[in-house]
Amino acid sequence: MSLIDALPSPSFKRRPWHPNVVLLCLSGAMLAAAWLLSFVSVAPNRIVSGTAFGIVDAISWPGAALVSLLFTAMAALSSVPTPRHYRAMLGIIILTLLLMPFGLMVAGHWLVDPSLPQARLGIGAAYWTVLFVLLLCLVELRLRLGLSRWWPTLLLAGVGIAWWGCAALWLDRLALVQEFQAREGQFYQAVGQHIALVGTAVGVSVVLGMLLAMLMRRYQRLQKIAFTLLNFLQTIPSLALFGLLLAPLAWLAANVPPLAALGVSGIGNAPALIALIAYSLLPMVRNTYIALEEVSAETLQAAKAMGMRTGQRFWQVRFPLALPVLLEGVRITAVQAIGLTAVAALIGAGGLGTFIFQGLGQAAMDMVLLGALPILILALIVDAGLGALADALRPGGQE
Repeated sequence: MSLIDALPSPSFKRRPWHPNVVLLCLSGAMLAAAWLLSFVSVAPNRIVSGTAFGIVDAISWPGAALVSLLFTAMAALSSVPTPRHYRAMLGIIILTLLLMPFGLMVAGHWLVDPSLPQARLGIGAAYWTVLFVLLLCLVELRLRLGLSRWWPTLLLAGVGIAWWGCAALWLDRLALVQEFQAREGQFYQAVGQHIALVGTAVGVSVVLGMLLAMLMRRYQRLQKIAFTLLNFLQTIPSLALFGLLLAPLAWLAANVPPLAALGVSGIGNAPALIALIAYSLLPMVRNTYIALEEVSAETLQAAKAMGMRTGQRFWQVRFPLALPVLLEGVRITAVQAIGLTAVAALIGAGGLGTFIFQGLGQAAMDMVLLGALPILILALIVDAGLGALADALRPGGQE
């Protein structure tokens, strides 16, 4: 049995089939992007701008015909959206994702001059557009087939492993791979710094958010004040908040030696963590407060009638029922923190944002991608993982 056949079967009511307009438009967009936008670019070195090439020049007519056939098939299948056709479209998406690195290999073989050791192959706008639209199609198919959030994550993980293998073995002329090879040690260090900053900020905000939400439930006057303050913090631009923290933290480091010994300074991890925690508190507090308040009074009354004390009712009834919504707050907080941590590189906190700003300063877009793509992947993994966990903890195990 194939992976596609093993997917759970949704229940479709018998009714006349209407075209899936979303998938039909997305298929047409991919076909147009593949033919109208640049497929790849080739530059003799890192400094000189590359020359753009279309799909025919990059992978020849047979390759262009295969790409057109796949996207046309998706458009045809979306015009009659049956469960079988949805599964076939999912198979086409997986096949297309697996073939994309091989298209770069073919383009590199045809277009990159082997006599120029510094020549590099750049990924064109058509590639990025098709990849983005394929992910949108995957989201639509997940909803139509009623799949859990784990399925796209597992599929993309398998595709990512295949891409990594192709990049390591055959795509040494790809500009993105060359940027990675030149900074491999620095890259892994930046990933570790980024994850450490996000993990610390989210962990602290979860604890503080839960404590603040429980205090707001006990003291109603605190609710308005806390939400007003947290909403105000959200309105401050991230760069401005980082800048506002520089002077007071520098003063504290200069005048309070114990804080300086702990690593507090005007730049570095201290202002980055304070800003990230400040931005993370609002979604955490709001979701925790709503989650605890939404537990029905009848359920709590029944638990009280069974003889449960106040602490038992909270930890054995209210908290487990509120946990799925609380996890959604953690998901929102974590995804937001992953993106905001990139800005922390501007104040010396490190992380993947270092590559983004260095690349912007040097007009090297492949270095920008070296920092941006891992941030995107981390956000997708965290979003899918925590979202799937929240779905599994809901009554019935589904959304």
